[in-house]
Amino acid sequence: MSNIDSTAALGEGRINKLMLKFSIPCIMSLLVSSLYNIVDQIFIGNSELSTLGNAATGVVFPVFIIAQAFAWCFGDGCAAYLNICQGRADSENAHKAIGASIVASFASGLLMIGIIYPFKVPILTLFGASENTLAYSIEYLDVVLAMIPIFILCNMMNSVIRADGSPTFAMAAMLVGAVTNIILDPVFIFGLRWGMTGAALATVIGQGTTFLLTVIYFLHTKTFKLKLKSFIPKLSSLCDVIGLGVSTFFTQLAIVIVAILCNVQLAKYGALSKFGADIPIAIIGIQSKVFTVVINLVVGIALGCQPIIGFNMGARKFGRVKELYRKILLCTLIIGVAFTLLFELAPSFVIGLFGVPSNIPNPDDYWEFGRMTMRIFMSLISISCIIKMNSIFFQAVGKPIYAVVASMIRDIACFVPLILILPPLLGIEGILYAAPISDIVAMIVTAVLSVSFIRSLNKSEATEANIAVLKPSKKGVIITIAREHGSSGKKVGRLVAERLGIPFYYKEMTALAAKECGLDKEFVAGINDNSPAVLHSLYLSTEVIQLAVRAQGKVIRRIANEGSCVIVGRAADYVLRDDPNLVRVFIYAPEEFRITQIMEGYGDSRDQAKRNIRRSDEARAAYYKKISGLSWGDKHNYDLMVDSSHGLEESAETICAFVREKGF
Repeated sequence: MSNIDSTAALGEGRINKLMLKFSIPCIMSLLVSSLYNIVDQIFIGNSELSTLGNAATGVVFPVFIIAQAFAWCFGDGCAAYLNICQGRADSENAHKAIGASIVASFASGLLMIGIIYPFKVPILTLFGASENTLAYSIEYLDVVLAMIPIFILCNMMNSVIRADGSPTFAMAAMLVGAVTNIILDPVFIFGLRWGMTGAALATVIGQGTTFLLTVIYFLHTKTFKLKLKSFIPKLSSLCDVIGLGVSTFFTQLAIVIVAILCNVQLAKYGALSKFGADIPIAIIGIQSKVFTVVINLVVGIALGCQPIIGFNMGARKFGRVKELYRKILLCTLIIGVAFTLLFELAPSFVIGLFGVPSNIPNPDDYWEFGRMTMRIFMSLISISCIIKMNSIFFQAVGKPIYAVVASMIRDIACFVPLILILPPLLGIEGILYAAPISDIVAMIVTAVLSVSFIRSLNKSEATEANIAVLKPSKKGVIITIAREHGSSGKKVGRLVAERLGIPFYYKEMTALAAKECGLDKEFVAGINDNSPAVLHSLYLSTEVIQLAVRAQGKVIRRIANEGSCVIVGRAADYVLRDDPNLVRVFIYAPEEFRITQIMEGYGDSRDQAKRNIRRSDEARAAYYKKISGLSWGDKHNYDLMVDSSHGLEESAETICAFVREKGF
């Protein structure tokens, strides 16, 4: 199947089949990633290390989250930057950005070692280590922290591999590392009896295996090639990468804050209860790993469906968008309800997977707190899944504010305050009840956002599209008008058409193009919306946009075949470059004139007008460059350059006079 057919299938194929095709690889990748976090805990819990060993891994867990914050900041940012460079055919900046990110990733790992090693005792104590678990925590930390630069590099490079067009290899590399970890854990923990050191060694060897595979891949990449000079950091490229990945960094830091506060409260109020400080931290460590597996199933479905959601949203096929929402929501509910039943009916079975307590005074307390955690803390995991699914869905349909609100409302706005407020009132159980209460509040907010979004879809679906038709004309001159934002080029073009008595095409052209390619006219019209030229180039490279661009080219040629007319925008001068009747006009004006026009026409402030002029002109230049390979606004590409600040009527007359002089 060609790329065009494959892309078109997103808007026409059976949704169930598309969901399976796109979601399963994503789910598998996320589950493989989860194995690293869960395998050690299972083997440790089933060894003589038992409960205290599990508590120790829970104490060290925030270190991994911090490392992932760096890895995903540079990795996701670098992957996005690579895709942008691919769209611009810019291999030079791509390899420099990747090389700089590799250096920065390794340096961030060294920075973590330099900060954490000298202060590991107070840091681990802050993370919730007790006098019983501190030695275990240090033993585990000493090994994993020594290899933390490799861990960061491994995750960062894996993101780049996916962006390079090899998601299967990226998943396979992670899987090989996870399997290595699974094989070595029992050998080191049970066979050689190396305890926490053995568990940590199995983890870092697994990570090292994945790292070696990623290095091998980097020697045979598809869209970039690293050189020695790639590793000389270029500040501008690195800043671009960080800018694209910084949101992921702060999201991970928020998770660190939640994990630390939770551990601190568990240690504090656990010590005041019959459970002690170690049992709650060990159980919550298990809960977090199980929770990650459940959430990754939902995230895998939603993330996998993002291309389908995005295509149909862009194509304004709102019925399919709503159907996708319903089916993803149904899958989420099934997963959530299934695991809720498991946690409510068989909590001891889930806890038992991670071993039987053997090195604590009262094992019955361990099982009691484990059952409480599964039945209270995880009681509304269905809602947690729905909230996460909605956040990803909002991201896919271009509602970033909705996505941020849905994603942050539970953990930051609700859970953090509640774990500070409830324990003084309810004791350690207050920490457990903080989760379902947060779920309820967040679900109410998410439901409001979802209803608002669905209503907007219904309203858009009910709006009838305007139907444009070709206008009859006589054979003669074809005038194409390109213009700077704020130069009133569209108004001048309309005046020219009226004076010459010929058809004028602007919005009508995009409506005809939409009809040609089967996409919505508003989507086609928005191809050249205001956006930074760098990101716009990536956007223009996508197959759905190329489909719309090809349709526009067909429509422009069809319009020209009808006879004399004025066409505004859409690189029509380049599309019709071989037409003998073509007159190519570029309308410009001094910046001050354009600022005034924008302020008067749109009610913008002066600063807003300047920003809008810059963004719009960058977008138009990027579009023209992508279509023609030429420079937008270069006088060599036009027959006539007109300064509209002398007056719109005068500008229109100048164009008409030029046309008459040419003999049309």
